[in-house]
Amino acid sequence: MTGQTTVRTAVRVHGRSAQRRALRAMLDALPTHGAQLLLAGEPGLGRTTLLQWAARSFPAGPVLHLGPGPDANAHVTAEQLLDTLRAAAVAAPVLVCVDDAHRWDARARTALGRAARRLSAADRVGLLLSVASDRAVAPEFARLPVVHLDPLAPPRAAALLDDVTDGVAAPAVREQLLAEAEGNPALLVALVRRLSPAELRGHRPLPHPLADAAALAEAAGGAPTGPSAHARDLLLTVAAAGEASEGADVDAALVGAALRRLRPAPGPGPDPGAEALPEQLVLAGDRLRFRSPLVRRTVHATAAADRRRAVHRALADALDGGGHRLTALLHRSWSLGGPAPAPASADRLAATAADGAGPASHRLRATAYARAAELTADGARRAERYTAAAEQALLAGRPERARPLLAAARDGAAPAAVRGRAELLRGVTELRDGPVGDAHQSLLLAASLLAADDPAEAATAALAAADAAWAAGDLPACLATLALQPRPPHRAERPSRGPDGHAAARGPADRTAAVVRDHRAGMRALLEGRLDRAGAPLGQVVRRGRTEDGPETLLRSAAAALLLGDVDAARSGGARALAAARQLGSDALVPQALEYLAYAELRAGRHPQARTHAEEGLRTALRAGQRNTAAHHRAVLALAASIDEEPDVVARHVTAALDTARRHGLAQAATLAQWAAARADLGRGRAFDAADRLGLLVLPGPGRGHFAVWRLAVPCFVEAAVLAGRHEDAREVLTDFAGWAAFGADPQAAAQLARCHALLALEEDADALYRRALDRHDEAGGDFERARTVLLYGKWLRRRRRPREARGRLGTALAGFESCGAGVWAEQARDELRALGAAPQGGAASAPARLGRLTPQQLRIARQVAEGATNREVALTLGVSTRTVDYHLRKVFAALGVRSRLELARMVGQAERTRQAQAARDPRPAGQQEKTGAQP
Repeated sequence: MTGQTTVRTAVRVHGRSAQRRALRAMLDALPTHGAQLLLAGEPGLGRTTLLQWAARSFPAGPVLHLGPGPDANAHVTAEQLLDTLRAAAVAAPVLVCVDDAHRWDARARTALGRAARRLSAADRVGLLLSVASDRAVAPEFARLPVVHLDPLAPPRAAALLDDVTDGVAAPAVREQLLAEAEGNPALLVALVRRLSPAELRGHRPLPHPLADAAALAEAAGGAPTGPSAHARDLLLTVAAAGEASEGADVDAALVGAALRRLRPAPGPGPDPGAEALPEQLVLAGDRLRFRSPLVRRTVHATAAADRRRAVHRALADALDGGGHRLTALLHRSWSLGGPAPAPASADRLAATAADGAGPASHRLRATAYARAAELTADGARRAERYTAAAEQALLAGRPERARPLLAAARDGAAPAAVRGRAELLRGVTELRDGPVGDAHQSLLLAASLLAADDPAEAATAALAAADAAWAAGDLPACLATLALQPRPPHRAERPSRGPDGHAAARGPADRTAAVVRDHRAGMRALLEGRLDRAGAPLGQVVRRGRTEDGPETLLRSAAAALLLGDVDAARSGGARALAAARQLGSDALVPQALEYLAYAELRAGRHPQARTHAEEGLRTALRAGQRNTAAHHRAVLALAASIDEEPDVVARHVTAALDTARRHGLAQAATLAQWAAARADLGRGRAFDAADRLGLLVLPGPGRGHFAVWRLAVPCFVEAAVLAGRHEDAREVLTDFAGWAAFGADPQAAAQLARCHALLALEEDADALYRRALDRHDEAGGDFERARTVLLYGKWLRRRRRPREARGRLGTALAGFESCGAGVWAEQARDELRALGAAPQGGAASAPARLGRLTPQQLRIARQVAEGATNREVALTLGVSTRTVDYHLRKVFAALGVRSRLELARMVGQAERTRQAQAARDPRPAGQQEKTGAQP
């Protein structure tokens, strides 16, 4: 292979923050404590780079690099190696780096492993080893603590690509490079090195396949092989079966059947079946898999072409008649010789992939459509099949695979309908994981291209374009898109009329079109302020969701219910959409269903349930490569955490949500995240900060928040503004909020409006307004908002010197906050009760007893953490590892029922104050007093 693009060395380590934290903790402790650490990862993931980073980051002493030595027959014993390392650490701590320790011979590994086990903390030797995880870890290193390296996340891989290419790669080329590298840094660099500058910039077509045998072998450190012909065939058969597998592993029985067809008559010699399994493979039950995905790809790519085709043919023969028709056809297509088109094979593959009755995942169908496209000569049909492959990849939650397929589908000769379908998929991909402004334009183009041949699909594209404008907070663009009039169907396409004069929905396509039409009409009326005309069509969408079972229709039903403020219908529609998406294996739709569920729970005031859905939604969104959806889930998590004593959690989710929101233009997620930060400020008594944040969101001006979200933050702003003395600003937003409350889309709005009026009212009017707000809460439900109103009423009563009434209200507020997990607001209620001379339940009186549940070591750690010490500082003070501190701290949190270091500090402080008060009242010596966890 001849390199044509000069790849410069990356100027920084990309990602690996968790691994670097582990290394940093080891390096920081070396001046007083020796340690050993094993870095494990498949070839190409950057083990050597991390070792070099550790060596550069250790200024406290010398760094030694150990290798096996040039003389393979010269060996040192463990005792000699141990003496050498201890001698090197006499004057200063020493870091010993051993790269690729798995390549050492058995005697050298044994000596190294024994020396590592015999090193003590007092030796001040840090032993850092790296091994490849494409084989089992040698038993000599099995007891060492391990830090695993995983493939880079897509944003980190993209940053590495931009770093090594100076950002000159064309977008389509960039997407294909990232998809082929699968997060492996070495493979990504090898692929870039393979391209010419013209190919990298998109001026010439990319070579096919992009990840060829040479690039894969370069990243894997060579072409893997086996000790015998049987082992090599076994490796290749497992690798070939993996090309059409539903997951990382394959059926061992299928591999055995293919091997028997490949070698029907074994010759004289040892029985191949008695051979040990090659070290690159793992057998778990009846499933075989490679330890390293990169090694699997390399084995397949570097095999001789005729042998590779023979293996695929054997797999196809073994699968024939076994109910796996699509998989068998795929292997049959890979057994064909040469790159020439094969129309018959392509047609069979495409037809079988399109058969929804067949047992095949979206991922397998995507592979089949893509292979059918490769074998198709006609440009239009090839584009159509690449587009179908991209759609299946999206449904499988693999947008990184869909983007290159959509790029391959670009063909100017393809019909408008095919190009429109590709643009629709491209827009949906960007809507979930890209700039939503770009998604809006792609979806508008899709609607235009589809209008003539597929008006129903054009309407779907137009509504998706409105969704993109909604996410961006672009109200004019959203209205303009909703105002687009889709071309009416041809006479032959028009649905028949039922006896009531309405269109009779003849099939799933008709019903889907009706849902799109009604959703569009209701959404447009709502945004135009014609609230009386929005309810009927949106209500129709909600009702259809009660009888349909398609996840897309159910998602529209949940969205319509949220627009109408029917949180119960939204929860039901979201839950049914989630079940339908999971049942169909549509990984791309699961995060969105969880998003609607989380929003519905949040609107209903059920923050713990919202948190549960959002946590799962965040995990699934990140797995599916949907950063925009993940940003929305982070915003919900920030809002849920903002009512509890978790400022660090709120800040983390707000920062992550805003990072994506700002880069991708997500105004809705940004507004929710900023509201969460402000509500956290308000809960901790920082009214001025909260008023400043919220004023930017709710007051008129260019920085006002998302058009459909800012009103939800008005009650928080009014409360903060009144506390900050900004009464006029508070009054300014109430007129608009009153109209919002009258519409009924937010079940809490009427009660919140009365509460806001009470905060701004004269003394003689406030009492009645607070009572009116509580009546509205009783009608709407929602523990958290009701408790907030009761708290404000109790504060008002206390300041009006009505202590008996105030105590009752504040006790009710405290119980409400505790029932919904609103810790920071519960503390406000406790403070108010203390000001009245009352002893709130669950406060300081119970803290000593709860601390008494801890072990002495847990209590020592809890006290130091409460004083502000980090886990590393606690570990150094107590002479234990940070892992031990982490373990005990988790136990402390679980035993005390706290969720944050702040809450722990408050509990320890309360316990200490209680102990001091008891000591002042009780003259007995400390040893005779009742033992509690708060005692020293």
